[in-house]
Amino acid sequence: MEQALSRPADGSVVPGISPQLYKEADFARIAALVKAEAGIILSSKKKMLAYSRLAPLVRESGLQTFTEYLNVVDRDVAHRKRVIAALTTNHTYFNREPHHFEHFSDVVRPDLIARSQSKDKVRIWSAGSSSGEEIHTLMMFLLGEDKAKGKAIARGNLLVLASDLAPHAVNAAQAATYDGAAVSKLPDTLRKAWCDPIPGDPTNSVTIAREITQLIRYRQLNLLRAWPFDALFDVIFCRNVMIYFDEPTKAELVLRFARQLKVGGYLYIGHSERVSGEGARLLKPVGATIYQRIEG
Repeated sequence: MEQALSRPADGSVVPGISPQLYKEADFARIAALVKAEAGIILSSKKKMLAYSRLAPLVRESGLQTFTEYLNVVDRDVAHRKRVIAALTTNHTYFNREPHHFEHFSDVVRPDLIARSQSKDKVRIWSAGSSSGEEIHTLMMFLLGEDKAKGKAIARGNLLVLASDLAPHAVNAAQAATYDGAAVSKLPDTLRKAWCDPIPGDPTNSVTIAREITQLIRYRQLNLLRAWPFDALFDVIFCRNVMIYFDEPTKAELVLRFARQLKVGGYLYIGHSERVSGEGARLLKPVGATIYQRIEG
């Protein structure tokens, strides 16, 4: 969902790797790398945040300086992926921006259920799904408060994709285990229906019910690269991801999302995001940061 640099404690220094071994030129290379690989813009204000995230990787590599490590990163795909994963964290929570889920439940859900039950394939995508809170919330709203009826809905022709750039986020989403405080943000009826308590856990942790997780394909995917599917979606959620991109990247991504939606399908974006560029011609606003695909 949301991809950003994490915030270390003020003045944090990673043992074994001195900030004096971290040069302006190193940060410039890091910023260029994360822009090229993930579309994320790192301002100069993020210099020490990048240091705190990457210094452990430099230390683990056995190299002495950031420059040496970045030379390895330039020629090694595996190290490059580790750098991108280290520079992104995934801030999200259950039932975030609840007006989106209310719109989905009231306006979109009835048609999706009717079509999926008649074996017309319904496709839903959470793009930038982070650790899974968004897609699991969405599926709870789709299946509804009545578990018996929800199980029947789950047997419909549904294809659900949850993707994220960071492999650790994808793994967390697939594990689908959360502490009690996290799921407390859900409506009580949905939480009771679709969150299974872990017996004896002191944090009141739960796992998301199998009826939900078995519907979802959890995948690592870079939104700036080619997408490995041709089929169109009925619903796309991409919230609080584009805020880290420059304007041309945002416009290109909006256009790609619009083209990946069926006519009549819905795109949900973050509260501080807007559609722009050529893709705006294909989308009409139907609610706060909610857009519907139109002919074009």
